[in-house]
Amino acid sequence: MDPDSSTKQSKLVAVLREGVAIVQMVLFKELKQHLKKDHPQMDEAQRSMLAGAITNELFGTPNPDPKFMQFLQENKAIIEQEMLGLAANLSELRRYITDALRVQVLCDNQEGKDCTDVLTYADKLGILLRERDIPLPSTFMTLVRGLGELHQLITAPVWISPEEDQSLVH
Repeated sequence: MDPDSSTKQSKLVAVLREGVAIVQMVLFKELKQHLKKDHPQMDEAQRSMLAGAITNELFGTPNPDPKFMQFLQENKAIIEQEMLGLAANLSELRRYITDALRVQVLCDNQEGKDCTDVLTYADKLGILLRERDIPLPSTFMTLVRGLGELHQLITAPVWISPEEDQSLVH
């Protein structure tokens, strides 16, 4: 692979990982709302840590900070219980999670890592939509931009005419 195509590949992987991060943020946000209903006895900080732990477990990205590792160990049962209910409780996110996990695995593969176990785990939990095609990069980014905009995490780019563009330049 020549240096130019390697650089382009690296940029594509970085952009796709940003898309995966948007899905993770939406999952985290929705989990916090779900946990507020299911666990009203928890305070906001506990719900945030629980939502983060569930998101990290699903995506195979545990937080190595000792504080979070301790939380993970102390709350293993509730994390597993919530993960088993993800497919039913947040069914509207399954297609986004499926695509994000698949794209994450492809990105990891490009970087020489085999992380297909996250797909196996998501399938075991009933989250993975097997019949869904692996998205092309542009399709995935369009999908997650729409999701991010819907959840007010990002503002989608807006087309402007050349005349409007000129008026913005001083």
